[in-house]
Amino acid sequence: MPVWSILRADERKKDPIELLVLSACQTAVGDRRAALGLAGVAVRAGTRSTVGSLWYVSDRATTMLMSDFYQELAQLNAKKAEALRRAQMTLLQNGKFAHPYFWSAFVLGNWQ
Repeated sequence: MPVWSILRADERKKDPIELLVLSACQTAVGDRRAALGLAGVAVRAGTRSTVGSLWYVSDRATTMLMSDFYQELAQLNAKKAEALRRAQMTLLQNGKFAHPYFWSAFVLGNWQ
């Protein structure tokens, strides 16, 4: 089974993937075949929302950001965009990772 068929939404699936997080480097950078990189391909395959990065990221900063992001998502009635914003703000307030390079690479696409 091709990996993209796991993401594909069709009539046999009751629930499409709600959120796919691609926390590696440049997962939202596109080319001629995929306008928004892996994140765009996932969305076209039926994933409702995708988080991806626009450039190379710091492992340490990304670990902290993703940890905070998932904690924020676990809150009652949490919105994905707000959870990402709060996690980015937490990293921004950390003096060691205040530069935008560390916290602003990640974007959230809600296309469905």
